[in-house]
Amino acid sequence: MNMISWQMTEVNKPIIKVESLLPTPGQGEVLLRVAGCGVCHTDLGFYYDGVRTKSPLPLTLGHEISGFVEATGPGAEAWKQKAVIVPAVMPCGGCDVCSRNLGNICPTQKMPGNDIQGGFASHILVPAAQLCEVPVNVDGKPMGQADVSLAEISVIADALTTPYQAIVESGLSDKDTAIFIGVGGVGGFGAQIAKSFGATVIGIDVDSSKLNALSPYIDATFNARELSFKDLRKAVTEWKIFETSGTAAGQKTAFGLLVHGASLAVVGFTMDSVEIRLSNLMAFHATARGSWGCIPKYYPAVLNLVLSDKVKIKPFVKCFPLSEINTVFEMVHSRKIQQRPVMVPDALS
Repeated sequence: MNMISWQMTEVNKPIIKVESLLPTPGQGEVLLRVAGCGVCHTDLGFYYDGVRTKSPLPLTLGHEISGFVEATGPGAEAWKQKAVIVPAVMPCGGCDVCSRNLGNICPTQKMPGNDIQGGFASHILVPAAQLCEVPVNVDGKPMGQADVSLAEISVIADALTTPYQAIVESGLSDKDTAIFIGVGGVGGFGAQIAKSFGATVIGIDVDSSKLNALSPYIDATFNARELSFKDLRKAVTEWKIFETSGTAAGQKTAFGLLVHGASLAVVGFTMDSVEIRLSNLMAFHATARGSWGCIPKYYPAVLNLVLSDKVKIKPFVKCFPLSEINTVFEMVHSRKIQQRPVMVPDALS
């Protein structure tokens, strides 16, 4: 049996379909039949902006992956035929930083679609140690209160776990107000997660359609395009701020909203530079930190939030056949779609 992958060969050149033999899993590895792979703005950064990947091109992108284990290598036999989510950041588990619960900065971490081949394919070979098992019925549907497919929950692997880690590290509680700057994929899910923590949640964006879609699930929304910064600052002077837009404007707004004792988590990424006055951190006794990926131990908790329907993903994702990947990339790049696309291998769609 062969596998199909869609590979990036050059920056901003059509992604091409490649057929090859199925790889054989080695020690501690599994061969996964992909159910779905979400399209992230990190993928677009590699493809459109030339952000350098760890592996040379050609490369199969995609790091939000779910699927079924079809074959196992030595030491990974317990994973055979299980449904799983593949963490977007897979630490080695044995180095110094991993032993200190900092696996997301493990120097030998493996990120699909960056360090190794990614999930825009029919199959993918991955290390088994960090996989997150998904309980499924006999028909392969995830078990729980939420009406979601295994393909749809692929987005847990980044769009939900990344803000979850930032929220946990911020110490957010039900006594706090959380402000999310940018409520697209990561920010929208992050806002829902913060709400599940019991916090009061505010969303800020420049896109009214995104704000309208999220508004039923959080406490308040503000359109930064319709308010002056002075008025915005008066409206949302709170302590826990999450920059999830991945834009220079969003980062500048987030830093400008800092008040005494506030904390800022930078979760979104942009290649653009931002001019800020770092002395504000000193003057406000405030903190700012980045958040990269998510350690695998948090994945079961995030999965539970989705399967228990405390965080809703179905209204915010849309599945497409994998063969339409070039069209979907352009749709996301030109902002012609609001939902987070999930690419489903054609034989499974």
